[in-house]
Amino acid sequence: MFNMIWPLLLIVGSNCIYNICTKSIPENANTFGALTVTYLVSAGISLIIFLISAGPANAVGQLSKINWSSFVLAASIIGLEAGYVFLYRAGWKVSNGALTANICLAVALLVIGFLLYRETVSLRQLVGVAVCGLGLFLING
Repeated sequence: MFNMIWPLLLIVGSNCIYNICTKSIPENANTFGALTVTYLVSAGISLIIFLISAGPANAVGQLSKINWSSFVLAASIIGLEAGYVFLYRAGWKVSNGALTANICLAVALLVIGFLLYRETVSLRQLVGVAVCGLGLFLING
């Protein structure tokens, strides 16, 4: 059970810190300058964890397993990070901006799951989408 819960807790905790930090980037700071510092620090931390988990002797072998998805993921992360910075600079509240974005994301991923991965969409999920739509109206209306 813990194997199912700890990643969720990591995501939620990290996402809370992420949104607080993103909203705290000074408005007069260049967005991409701030993101560059963020990515350099992240790359350093990631490299250290990679070397510890894979072992220095296995690092090259592990890197050879990487495909196109890491490069596209990098581009999508830039869009995600910049999008949140611009979202908050546009005046969204931390309580509404991330919630609205994540509800929209959940609906988009439901459609993507159905179209690309042939995942089934139940009537219950469609009702959930409708409830999310109502929720978006209520919190942003």
